[in-house]
Amino acid sequence: MNDKFSTRLIAGVSIFVFTVVVILQSKVFNIFPDKNAIPSWVFFLPAFNAIVNGTCSILLILSLYLIKRKKIAAHKKLNILTFILSSLFLVSYIIFHATGIKTSYGGNGAIRTVYYFILVTHIILAAIVLPLVLFSFRSGLQMQVEKHRKLVRWSYPIWLYVTVTGVIVYLMIAPYYTF
Repeated sequence: MNDKFSTRLIAGVSIFVFTVVVILQSKVFNIFPDKNAIPSWVFFLPAFNAIVNGTCSILLILSLYLIKRKKIAAHKKLNILTFILSSLFLVSYIIFHATGIKTSYGGNGAIRTVYYFILVTHIILAAIVLPLVLFSFRSGLQMQVEKHRKLVRWSYPIWLYVTVTGVIVYLMIAPYYTF
């Protein structure tokens, strides 16, 4: 696959995913207008997503450890696994939000400000990280080491922040779930 095609593919996938998430966050789209029709397994998805995000956080840290020790093959395998898990998270996230289930954070005072700061930065950086990760993957898989290093300087800390804050957001909002 040439760089021009893969760049267009990465841009297209990133725009598509961003658009789907924005549509699902608006109250326009809902695949289950009757809340009683939502399958029971859907209510476990937020906890599942937090587990997947937490696992990805650990794998990203382990991946950094491996590359610092020049264990390139293990580093690649771990990043592929992390990418697969992050993709699974994305599918699960989309399924959950397609139900139309909404939860409001109920905390007050300074903790409310902290929650919304973490949530807003998490959302913004989650939108940014997908194309960065995809470009990083492309350069890494093609063994374009210098290009990969330059991209990873940005994609790695953002991806790690998004996975860690995803868990924090879940832990902070979970007490307010009403399902």
